[in-house]
Amino acid sequence: MTEDEVNVKFEPFREIVIMERNFFSTPEDIARFASIIAGGKTAGLYWAEGVVFLYFPLPASTETAAKALVENRRVYWTFVGYALMPKYQPLIETREKIIVPVMDMSSNPMFRKVANWLKEQGKAEP
Repeated sequence: MTEDEVNVKFEPFREIVIMERNFFSTPEDIARFASIIAGGKTAGLYWAEGVVFLYFPLPASTETAAKALVENRRVYWTFVGYALMPKYQPLIETREKIIVPVMDMSSNPMFRKVANWLKEQGKAEP
């Protein structure tokens, strides 16, 4: 195969299905959660559009998820945790001295769309 025979094509996801979500009242709370689920190891969070969040995708190794991904360009996130954080900061440090890095994903249209959707959900929380 030569370089001329290779096609490069961008096909973004058409749909992200969020199966469970949890709103944290502060960025520090989601940082604590991220640290706990990572067993004290370094865990990272994502930030876009004033929202800091983490997600757990359903592995595409399951037949249903693989079929949805290939045929419908649909992915499933089994859990999303999020908090409002208007300004980006590269680290969140809690009073317990837990330090969690935050990646600025605002250059990614998909992450921006998810963040805006989460922001609307946050407003709907009691």
